[in-house]
Amino acid sequence: MPKIYRLLTEDDTSDFCHKVSLALSKGWELHGDPSMAFDAARGVMRCAQAVTKEIEAEYHPEMKLGQQ
Repeated sequence: MPKIYRLLTEDDTSDFCHKVSLALSKGWELHGDPSMAFDAARGVMRCAQAVTKEIEAEYHPEMKLGQQ
């Protein structure tokens, strides 16, 4: 079964946690540790979390990963 990958990013707010939680509720699985970095241009911390999911369909570059 093919596996797809997404990198979720957001400012360090509850919105990031909600974005990751929504992905988990749709069957995505955490892949590795989250990371944080300071965006000096905007003056905010940014968060990132990789997620993966096994899918029934064949992968193709045009697919909307967030809709899987």
